[in-house]
Amino acid sequence: MSIKHCEQHKDCERQRLYRRCCAAIFGILLLLLLIVLIVWLILRPTKPRFYLNDLTVVCLNVTTGGSYAGATASSGYFSFLTVTMQTTLAARNGNERVGIYYDRADVYAEYKGLRITVPTSLPPVYQGHPDLTVWSPFLSGNNVQLPPYLAVSITPDETAGYLLVTIRVDGWIRYKAGAFITGHYHLRVSAMLVASCMVQVYSYL
Repeated sequence: MSIKHCEQHKDCERQRLYRRCCAAIFGILLLLLLIVLIVWLILRPTKPRFYLNDLTVVCLNVTTGGSYAGATASSGYFSFLTVTMQTTLAARNGNERVGIYYDRADVYAEYKGLRITVPTSLPPVYQGHPDLTVWSPFLSGNNVQLPPYLAVSITPDETAGYLLVTIRVDGWIRYKAGAFITGHYHLRVSAMLVASCMVQVYSYL
């Protein structure tokens, strides 16, 4: 057998070995993905269920500042809202065999579609199954500019003793099943509640 023929034979053997290694690696990866898919379909993790238990306004001030160009005498002033409120919200993990990591969760309040507080971060937590986690964060906003229609409506609402507020949660969670932990999933929660007002609204120029 010539030297050239021997080298070609060795090259063919290397190629066969390379193809076998690639096929083995691909088969192992495919098997792992299949196992993960089967486990996922069996467990079927669902997102946590949130409950808004309480919402109390502890400070609410409406101030009126300078006028803007082209404004009328009756509605030509900027109005600003400063508010502090406390809410109690809970999250229940309804999965029987899956835990949840709350890696990031921000809570903020809206009044008639306008965000009136800055996002408040909830502490990261791991929630077992089936556990209930309760938070009571303070939400605050300072000098939030109000459109004229909101500046007019917020005082009568507070005087009547209620304020219809939407609480939103925006964050990222991960699921844990045994030793397997998923990637991040986006968490979005929206709940509306009539807030009880403990203070009087102050409006002044």
